[in-house]
Amino acid sequence: MSEQNVNRGSLYALLPLFVFVLLFIGVGVFAKDFSVLPLNVAILVAVVIALVMNRKESFAKKIEIFCKGAGDSNIILMCIIFILAGAFAGVAREMGAVASTVNLGLSFLPQNFLLVGLFIIGCFISISMGTSMGTVVALAPIGIGIAEQTDISMALAMATVVGGAMFGDNLSMISDTTIAAVRTQKTKMSDKFKVNFFIVLPGAIITAIILFILTSGNSANIDGEYTYEIVKVLPYLAVLGAAIAGLNVIIVLLGGIVFAGIIGLSTGAFDFFGYLQSVGNGLISMEDLAIVALLIGGVVGIIKHNGGIDYLLHFVTSKIKTKKGAEFGIASLVGITDVATTNNTISIMITGPLAKNIADQYDIEPRKSASLLDLFSCAFQGIIPYGGQILAAAGLAAISPVSLVPYSFYPILVGICGVIAILIGFPKFKNQPSVDTVKKVS
Repeated sequence: MSEQNVNRGSLYALLPLFVFVLLFIGVGVFAKDFSVLPLNVAILVAVVIALVMNRKESFAKKIEIFCKGAGDSNIILMCIIFILAGAFAGVAREMGAVASTVNLGLSFLPQNFLLVGLFIIGCFISISMGTSMGTVVALAPIGIGIAEQTDISMALAMATVVGGAMFGDNLSMISDTTIAAVRTQKTKMSDKFKVNFFIVLPGAIITAIILFILTSGNSANIDGEYTYEIVKVLPYLAVLGAAIAGLNVIIVLLGGIVFAGIIGLSTGAFDFFGYLQSVGNGLISMEDLAIVALLIGGVVGIIKHNGGIDYLLHFVTSKIKTKKGAEFGIASLVGITDVATTNNTISIMITGPLAKNIADQYDIEPRKSASLLDLFSCAFQGIIPYGGQILAAAGLAAISPVSLVPYSFYPILVGICGVIAILIGFPKFKNQPSVDTVKKVS
């Protein structure tokens, strides 16, 4: 990193983020209730702090920077997914899809296998569709239904959904995080997948075992007759099938809203105006999260402009001395950046070029550096309570996002597996030239 870039870095620029995290979590811990301080109020305080910082810029300029950050295409897309997810969940709930789906599961699965099955399905769906947000959207209503009809914690059910979603976000060939990691490190998707798979697999297996142990003692009234209508399960099957087929998540959600509406109208669950009402109520239920996403995007835009991200990059790279240190540097670099940006794809895009320089300097295989970028960005993304995936799951379940963190077994275990892989030098590679070297030789 050049001296010019080093000088632009500023720890002070990260103040809004520190205030937001400490305020949101600190008040919850102090009051022993994380619902006391609304998330949007906490981020609004951070917005005010961000706007009064950096007196070198005019207030009008800072507003412009804030609006550009809030209007980033990734942020807007997240907001659209939020509100469409709410609309789909609202229609599906009103037409009886949730009740039928849960009753179908309760009829055929022992209760202590419900969350294990939910996690495995989440892993399969997310790796097929390549988006953790889409997986959360599809499976959260089912997880909510399971928690409501059993004595399984709602936070545990939602954390299980998020865990399964992050599995595919890390491994899927069509995931934007995979694409970003592979492109910035100049390696092949298949090579990166092989490295990642054998690192995260133990985490997934241990997660399934933990979920089985935690739910084996829970009770549910599964002796009675649980009625369900297969036709009312079709919207979820259609959404999952379309997602697996690789359709855009927006198209999947819009199609799900229409399809669920058609079934609801045909079965008499609601009339046309009732259908419109359920769509509207679903949209409104997620408006708060959409606003939070916009505010976070704006704050991150100001932090980046003031040099906060540059500070993080310089701080991490200045500590690197050995090859293992370089691998830990790449991992911490993308992890810290993800905490700051709340977006694993953006964090990879920001840190990827620098990670490539570090990997070349310390002779780290491109497939290993790509794996580290993807693995640790997804691990951190699955833990931060203000990340999109946890916000979406918590919003649909109407619970505090912080309540999911203690049950985020999969992302935590994946991070541990990643650390162990670095320490023991796993995997061992045969001598293989990088893509750049091959090009030079040819």
